[in-house]
Amino acid sequence: MDWGTELWDQFEVIERHTQWGLDLLDRYVKFVKERTEVEQAYAKQLRNLVKKYLPKRPAKDDPESKFSQQQSFVQILQEVNDFAGQRELVAENLSVHVCLELAKYSQEMKQERKMHFQEGRRAQQQLESGFKQLENSKRKFERDCREAEKAAQTAERLDQDINATKADVEKAKQQAHLRSHMAEESKNEYAAQLQRFNRDQAHFYFSQMPQIFDKLQDMDERRATHLGAGYGLLSEAELQVLPIITKCLEGMKVAAAAVDSKNDSQVLIELNKSGFARPGDVEFEDFSQPMNRTHSDSSLGTPSDGRPELRGPGRSRAKRWPFGKKNKTVVTEDFSHLPPEQQRKRLQQQLEERNRELQKEIDQREALKKMKDVYEKTPQMGDPTSLEPQIVETLNNIERLKLEVQKYEAWLAEAESRVLSNRGDSLSRHTRPPDPPASAPPDSSSSSNSGSQENKESSEEPPLEEGQDTPIYTEFDEDFEECASPIGHCVAIYHFEGSSEGTISMAEGEDLSLMEEDKGDGWTRVRRKQGGEGYVPTSYLRVTLN
Repeated sequence: MDWGTELWDQFEVIERHTQWGLDLLDRYVKFVKERTEVEQAYAKQLRNLVKKYLPKRPAKDDPESKFSQQQSFVQILQEVNDFAGQRELVAENLSVHVCLELAKYSQEMKQERKMHFQEGRRAQQQLESGFKQLENSKRKFERDCREAEKAAQTAERLDQDINATKADVEKAKQQAHLRSHMAEESKNEYAAQLQRFNRDQAHFYFSQMPQIFDKLQDMDERRATHLGAGYGLLSEAELQVLPIITKCLEGMKVAAAAVDSKNDSQVLIELNKSGFARPGDVEFEDFSQPMNRTHSDSSLGTPSDGRPELRGPGRSRAKRWPFGKKNKTVVTEDFSHLPPEQQRKRLQQQLEERNRELQKEIDQREALKKMKDVYEKTPQMGDPTSLEPQIVETLNNIERLKLEVQKYEAWLAEAESRVLSNRGDSLSRHTRPPDPPASAPPDSSSSSNSGSQENKESSEEPPLEEGQDTPIYTEFDEDFEECASPIGHCVAIYHFEGSSEGTISMAEGEDLSLMEEDKGDGWTRVRRKQGGEGYVPTSYLRVTLN
């Protein structure tokens, strides 16, 4: 069934229906456009929300970033940010593949529809023009017939009138004959016009308009098919991003499961452990007779030089009462304002940073020397003297950094001695550490005597993020003792690049076999599943013993 046959007389109905179809296409395009605006606004609000709740400080400067709770929250924020990116992708796909394409297609359909209806109206106007010509020829034939009949009656009357002259009778007969001839011509013209109109009318209703209606039907069906495909693009845009969105949701579940309350408690200890010994008993002070009153050396109120402190009514007991309000401290370069344990960690961090800077300057010095040698051998490549200022500056930086390394090593040794003196019975753990790696570069001779002190109890210090891949230790003894079976297993919390001899690389999240526990030097011996055994930082692991 087609419009040209069944709807041959419904020109206005077809016109309204095709216009409604184009209006529906435009409405859908407008709907999708507003939908993209909603998606873009949603994604923007999500990104602003994530930006609002992300930590303001870098992770290396934020102690809270060490807690699994904070890490999981940051991971959830990152997943939400990725989710917002997928909503933006949905909006982009809808805008490009639906709004732009359908809007362009709508304009093409409007032009095609306009062309078909213009063709139909021209055909209709031609048919109406032919009908008017038929009517005119009909009226002319009718008028000429009346005039011929009237002229014939007049000639007959004069012919019977005895008073009429012969000339009048001849004239009347000639007039009647003329009128009759004109009527006959009008009749022939009318008949020809009628035949022409009937032929045009049959062509209009049986050929011309059905073809136009069929073209409009084909156009409308193509428009409906294209619109249906546009409907499908809505779900297709969602299905394209569904795998990524699913990964975002799974990432949120993983972040939720990664919260480790026990580990967070341990992190809090490592971040805030002061290293002070608990206060000793308060000595009895007998004021009944003059005498020198001394206090327990282990008391928090005892000065560091061992001299007794006279306590009067106005003396502060801030260190004895851990919940008291702390006095404002002045930050010093050797971090002596911090408790011993925290001072040791901060000094070790600073020492490792200086060692990395020193190694960088040494590498730069070697590179400049090689470049200078090249310039001397091949003068056309450059002037060797132009490198002298850079070489001198690098040498000065190396000397300055070596002095700073020596300074921090001395402070670190003093801080470690304070920590060990406050630990008392824990001192035995440090009497025989395994060969610890030195934290200074090979070129720094000043670090050879204090390398073991730098890395003692390094397992108590959270790893620095920016230094994970930089080799800051020298060599281990690779002659491991044979171990029948692992004593536990562990999971790598961070990535570690084992670039020094005796160490081994590991990836974040990798499962490892525990071969030997940390002996106090901050290193643990592990074995990888794919083979290979070596030392890794204890603070980079989550250990479970068998």
